[in-house]
Amino acid sequence: MAEDKEHAFWYNMRTGEVEHGLQSTSLDRVGPFNTREDASHALEKLRANSAKWSEDDARDAR
Repeated sequence: MAEDKEHAFWYNMRTGEVEHGLQSTSLDRVGPFNTREDASHALEKLRANSAKWSEDDARDAR
């Protein structure tokens, strides 16, 4: 993850666009990401994390 949030890349959930820097409200964006490429794959990363967390929860419930 990017440490310099003002110069990092973000994925805007409302527009589906990658942004450079803090352009939109925090409610609309996810990130930060180090590269535009990483930010462009934000939804894939979110889906993968969600699936992993669901699997972890199911395993813990046993």
